Amino acid sequence: MVQDSLRKQEAPSKGQPLPTGIDAVAGQLSADGTSGGSRGLRGAADRRCRGEALGEAMASILDDYQDSISNMASSQQIRGSLGIPHTGYVNARLEKETHIFNKQRIDFTPPEKINSLVVSSNQLCMSLGKDIIFRLDLAKADEPNQVELGRKDEAKVHKLFLDHTGSHLVIALNTSECLYLNRNAQKVRPLSRWKGHLIESVGWNKILGSETNTGPILVGTSQGHIYEAEISITEGGLFGTTPDQYFRFIYNLEEEAGPAPVCCLEMERGIDGKCFIIATTRKRLFQFVGKIPEGTDPQGFGAIFNMPSNHLPGFREFPASFGYSEIAFYTPKLRSSPNAFAWMMGNGVLYGSLDYGRPDSILSDEQVWEYPSDVDVTVNKPISIVLTQFHFLLLFPDQVKAVCTLNGQVVFQDMFLDKFGSLTRMIKDPSYGQIWIHTEKVVFRYNVQRESRDVWKMYMNINKFDLAKEYCKDRPECLDIVLAKEAEYCFQNKRYLDSAKCYAMTQNYFEEIALKFIEAKQEEALMEFLLKKLASLKSSEKTQTTLLTIWLTELYLNHLGMLEGDPSKQSLYVKTRDNFRSFLGSPKNKDCLLNNRTTIYELLASHGDTENMVHFAVLMHDYERVIAHHCQHDNYSAALKVLSKIRDEALFYKFSPVLIQHIPTMVVDAWIEMGKQLDARNLIPALVNYSQSGSTKQISEAIRYLEFCVYELKETHQAIHNYLLSLYAVCDPKSLLVYLENAGSYSDKIHCDLKYALRLCAEHGHHQACVHVYKVMEMYEEAVDLALQVDVDMAKSCADLPEDDEELRKKLWLKIARHVVQEEKDVKKAMACLSSCNLLKIEDVLPFFPDFVTIDHFKEAICNSLEAYNKHIEELKTEMEEATQSAKRIREDIQEMRNKYGSVESQEKCAACDFPLLNRPFYLFLCGHMFHYDCLLQEVYPNLPAYKQAKLEDLQKKLSATGQPSKSHHRPKDTDMSGQGKGQPTREQMKADIDDIVAAECVYCGELMIRSIDKPFIDPQRYESEMQSWL
Repeated sequence: MVQDSLRKQEAPSKGQPLPTGIDAVAGQLSADGTSGGSRGLRGAADRRCRGEALGEAMASILDDYQDSISNMASSQQIRGSLGIPHTGYVNARLEKETHIFNKQRIDFTPPEKINSLVVSSNQLCMSLGKDIIFRLDLAKADEPNQVELGRKDEAKVHKLFLDHTGSHLVIALNTSECLYLNRNAQKVRPLSRWKGHLIESVGWNKILGSETNTGPILVGTSQGHIYEAEISITEGGLFGTTPDQYFRFIYNLEEEAGPAPVCCLEMERGIDGKCFIIATTRKRLFQFVGKIPEGTDPQGFGAIFNMPSNHLPGFREFPASFGYSEIAFYTPKLRSSPNAFAWMMGNGVLYGSLDYGRPDSILSDEQVWEYPSDVDVTVNKPISIVLTQFHFLLLFPDQVKAVCTLNGQVVFQDMFLDKFGSLTRMIKDPSYGQIWIHTEKVVFRYNVQRESRDVWKMYMNINKFDLAKEYCKDRPECLDIVLAKEAEYCFQNKRYLDSAKCYAMTQNYFEEIALKFIEAKQEEALMEFLLKKLASLKSSEKTQTTLLTIWLTELYLNHLGMLEGDPSKQSLYVKTRDNFRSFLGSPKNKDCLLNNRTTIYELLASHGDTENMVHFAVLMHDYERVIAHHCQHDNYSAALKVLSKIRDEALFYKFSPVLIQHIPTMVVDAWIEMGKQLDARNLIPALVNYSQSGSTKQISEAIRYLEFCVYELKETHQAIHNYLLSLYAVCDPKSLLVYLENAGSYSDKIHCDLKYALRLCAEHGHHQACVHVYKVMEMYEEAVDLALQVDVDMAKSCADLPEDDEELRKKLWLKIARHVVQEEKDVKKAMACLSSCNLLKIEDVLPFFPDFVTIDHFKEAICNSLEAYNKHIEELKTEMEEATQSAKRIREDIQEMRNKYGSVESQEKCAACDFPLLNRPFYLFLCGHMFHYDCLLQEVYPNLPAYKQAKLEDLQKKLSATGQPSKSHHRPKDTDMSGQGKGQPTREQMKADIDDIVAAECVYCGELMIRSIDKPFIDPQRYESEMQSWL
């Protein structure tokens, strides 16, 4: 038997670097590996990689594999002699192996001999002696219960029948009577309707049965009769005469010799409401199938058994007979119906599964296992049978044998000592799976432990590998053996791909498996093996990952090379190419491919596979190589498509000079689509090369992009604007003037170099543009001079620009007038200049006219000038009279103010401190507010400008230096001037200056209060401390 606890060898092991397989690829063979001949393998490698440097290296690696093959064979023999398994796992017994069926003797000494024992749902019932029923809830083993039958006659218990809930116990007596005992009752009750029948079997109703009611059940007798009955403790009450509700005959079982005892009955519910009934006699196994009709009548089994007289039920019959038979069922956990059966009869054990989906018979996969050869059934007949998941146990008078249902072999045998007596019966608790055996004086219990521990080996030996793996998935050492066996089985049956998949999951030596596929010339299977092995490597095994990745790449390229030239294998080529690309794009291989991309590029180049090289470059985000490849092959559209997809600014800058030479419109469209991601300054070299070598149409593409930058992206870099100006100056003068006009008339808001723009316009003779630049540069004289060469109206517009400098305006207009008079000799236009500019007068223009001009031409202008002079003189007279009147009114107001006074009552208080006003010097304002001098100073000082605060402090210092001030605010005239230096202000003057500063206006009614309306009540610097004081 395979041991429960196994450990791995330290090397090789799962999670560590692969053994000599990968290490051999790296050229690190074991110490005992010697160089030997390998012409076959070397020749194969040379044929694959001839002419390729990396291919030669791979051939050398494979040579090393073959060189070590002889030593590997000898080392395997050594390992086999030492007991080292081929898989890399070593058996190590860490604890004693326990049997599947673990026997335990129950510490129970019955007061009388045990006649019968039944167990169900952890409820144990046994018949002791003649008159005692012993009951025990196994969950409460310290609370046994005994019930006396109360029989006075010689009746003995024939059999006990306990339902699936452990609630209903039927006691069959050898006097053809039956008693009933409920779990919750302490007294047996007779089943009067059952009297006269020796009961051999009961088929319990698992669907309708409950703790108080059995539901319709089937009862089999020794005469072959089957009855339908029901037992209930609710109807009729506990004190009723009988608990049986009805007892009705429904069928009679017969054998060839006539009626036969009904040894076993079993009822199960199938799909679609079908009911399956299995009944056995000594040699026959009957099946009844049908539906129980719906309705109020509970006696529904009659419809199943009610069949025509000429229609017999289906049955299986065997010739031999013990005089009895027994059937056992196995119900898996979490299921309510059994899925297997085992029928013990004279010829052996009929074993099979139960398929409830079949229409007429639920028995399937039937096979007969003969009794063990070491048992003479004529002398030592089996007494009972119990079925588990993978075994059936046979009870003999002196021993128990367990037979595996998979291969019919005896896997367990347990002999009992004579002191315990002859074994009587074996039963199984269907709910808990425990097996019970008893003699007349001893009870034993078997616990089933890890029954499936060796099942994997049996399934493996019959080549049912999926089931074998299912039963050893939590035991890696066993799973490895199954996988290795499956891989070898598939290899021998030429299912190489399946073999490769299995080998990849084993711990077998890598190089042996690889060479095995190489020798069989199964390159596709080898690739599958390497792929699976690569997927199983850990991220830390970088060397192994690198070698496998490069090897797989070489194999893929070889395979693609062979398929590409064969038109008949085009679909296979496409499939292989897609697989190769999936391999290159695998996230697991990403880091390895990235770190070894140079080697991969060399492999792809050596095979001339440019298509996959481009694909690999895209996967590695090596877009520069992809774009360069497209450009080298004049596929500029594809290169631009890649650029537009990845949106890499650096690559745009690098490849734009080449692309714009061939597809300018598409390149500019791509630039525009990129928007602000591109810095237009870095594209100027591409534009310059393109525009210098191209025609006007080509230059228009450069202008289109620069206009997009200027007008859409609002580009402000001077280089962009200067280059656009240069292109305008050469190809599009109209757009040049429009650009300059849109740029505005303020030089600080214009982004181009105005001097450069002026030079460009002058070189190409764009005078209007030059005039505009002069105007922006505020060079008005030059602008007027140049404008006069183009258009007088343009010169006039320039002459009006210096609005703040009338002298310059007049000078500019005089230039225009001189040009009109002297150059154009147009007197009327000269007179129009006088009307256009109010700064010019007729006397300013007259010197420009020649002597022969008559006065008739400017008679009107002279008259208008004289009228303007007279009007101006009248306006001056009016202003003088208004000024004289205003001065007179001011003098009167001053005189009136000198005589104005105000009265102050003795109880008046200061508006600021609310103390009596007359105690200290004070101020009285016309608004009525009165302040102490110091209070007013305190209110006004913080709101004064800094220079006034400084002046006020200086006046106060000087005033205090001249002596103490008078107590009265109305100061007498100070005649003592001895302390004053010459040129120093007097005390009265200093006081007056202080009054002008402090008392210029009422602090509550003047502008000071208005200016302080938006100031906070609390100083921001004191806000935090003030807020804390309120908390």
